[in-house]
Amino acid sequence: MCINKAFVYGKAVGGENFTDRTAETRRLKMNFEAGMNSIIISPRRMGKTSLVKHVMELVDDSVKVVFMDIYKCRTEYDFLEMFASTLIASCATKTEQAVELAKEMIVSINPQISFGWGNATVKFSLGINRKSNTPEEILSLPQRLSEKLGKHIVVCIDEFQQIGEMPDSLDIQKRLRSVWQHQQDVSYCLFGSKRHLMLNLFQSKRMPFYQFGDMLFIEKIPTEMWVPFICERFEASGKNISETFAQRICETVENYSSYVQQMSWNVFTSTENDVDEEAYRQGFEITMEQTTPLFVEQTQSLTTYQMNLLRAICCDHHTDFMRSEVTDRFPLGTRNNLPRILNALKERELIEMRNDGSYDISDPMFKLWFARTMM
Repeated sequence: MCINKAFVYGKAVGGENFTDRTAETRRLKMNFEAGMNSIIISPRRMGKTSLVKHVMELVDDSVKVVFMDIYKCRTEYDFLEMFASTLIASCATKTEQAVELAKEMIVSINPQISFGWGNATVKFSLGINRKSNTPEEILSLPQRLSEKLGKHIVVCIDEFQQIGEMPDSLDIQKRLRSVWQHQQDVSYCLFGSKRHLMLNLFQSKRMPFYQFGDMLFIEKIPTEMWVPFICERFEASGKNISETFAQRICETVENYSSYVQQMSWNVFTSTENDVDEEAYRQGFEITMEQTTPLFVEQTQSLTTYQMNLLRAICCDHHTDFMRSEVTDRFPLGTRNNLPRILNALKERELIEMRNDGSYDISDPMFKLWFARTMM
């Protein structure tokens, strides 16, 4: 049974819960239908996955879009197994056909079908392995499937930054690019949740995927677009929120899409009718409680110096961290130690560099939690 929920977070958003992104939708749809590779870069929680899945529903019937999330892939052959099995399963109309299609397309495999509890889920695997299958054979699969189906195929890969963290990553990237760039009837949409890793993969001239496709930088949805959406979703569910409270939600979470939906839902569930100050406060506290376990985990292994740098940023010091006015209150060790602290926090995605070279805390809810509990 499909439940009409006023706000959705923690998963891809679609239907009437999807808002704005008109220009991005139009551009990505044109890329998919024109066979243009697309690279999506944005901070976390901006709705990249929702955007891609939204566009998947809009493309012309002559285009077959295949979506995969490679977050759990840790090696090249983990990726190749998921790459091949997802492509085969997506291009077959039923499970039995997928087995026959796999045998036709890939030699020396052992297709297997397993069923989850109560047959609710079906897992399809091919047994791709280093002894029997070369990377080039598997990576050429989309082109061969496109020719068989008579359709252009768009391969959408979420969490693509995992490729950059695999053993022998540079060699893997070279193999992917060398095969994919020659495919005439296939295009790729590559995106991920770790912005700094994605930027390194696609914006560094020394990396194989430099200038691989059209770069889409997804920014925050502006408040003036969020406010009517929030108000309309409340009204459609029989409740009321003023534009003032809707705007406060956006400002509190700095317009981060997932957090706007999450806090809106928590405020929604905190009132029977009209949103007042108490409902707003309760909604915020629920959101804080929901995110606290993750934030505790993220800070447990930080060093004193790393914690001090976060404290300095929370106190509006965003650059020139070695000034005495900063280090007297927040010791950071020697000047040579600062780059290591910054790099460690960037790797953990706790801070990010702004366009002007200053630093800020990446996650608005983390910033509020840290200021409340660690200062």
